[in-house]
Amino acid sequence: MAAVKVISLTKEYGDGESYIKAVDNVSLTIGKEEFAAVVGASGSGKTTLLNLIGGLEYPTHGVVYVDGVDITQLSAEEQTCFRRQHIGFIFQKYNLIPAMNIFENIVLPAKLMDRKIDKEEVFRLAEDLEIQDKLFQTPDTLSGGQQQRAAIARAIFTRPAILLGDELTGNLDSKTRVSVMKLLKETCRKYRQTLLIVTHDKTVAAMADRIICMKDGRIVENEKV
Repeated sequence: MAAVKVISLTKEYGDGESYIKAVDNVSLTIGKEEFAAVVGASGSGKTTLLNLIGGLEYPTHGVVYVDGVDITQLSAEEQTCFRRQHIGFIFQKYNLIPAMNIFENIVLPAKLMDRKIDKEEVFRLAEDLEIQDKLFQTPDTLSGGQQQRAAIARAIFTRPAILLGDELTGNLDSKTRVSVMKLLKETCRKYRQTLLIVTHDKTVAAMADRIICMKDGRIVENEKV
């Protein structure tokens, strides 16, 4: 079973002169435990595709399967529940809660799902991402790279089937970018998770197993690295 499968996916906005087809009849399959990077110029449809796969937007036409479930057939409430359990999001803005320490930020999604918190697992994950000594500090005391690692830990901790990242290294310098992505890739391998990111960074994209290039809402290249 594929981790992600989209069939004839289309997303349209507006009408008349304001009409835009952001995603144009896209079909794509991403295997379990695969690391795929979506690249392309601004406005090519990368982020819209990611949002459709993540259930943050409904398509105009087409089907999206995530972990074998057609999420386009779910209600808004059902999609919210499904995202919490099956999809982890990592964004350019870390979205850490300033009043909480890093440990509390990591376990927050699991608490919202009423899951039992395994403290040892939090510590192991933090060690994998090299922030074990930052767990009881607040986000404002961490560097950008450390905050992004904390955001990654939060996304991974609930063990979602797929992680989605939108320009997740965009606020980091080149050295930190590579370091964070290397740790993310290794951690996803360890926890057997699928990783799909949108990036403008060629160095980051080159670390993926597959590079998907979009132009004008369509996939123009889809190649294994």
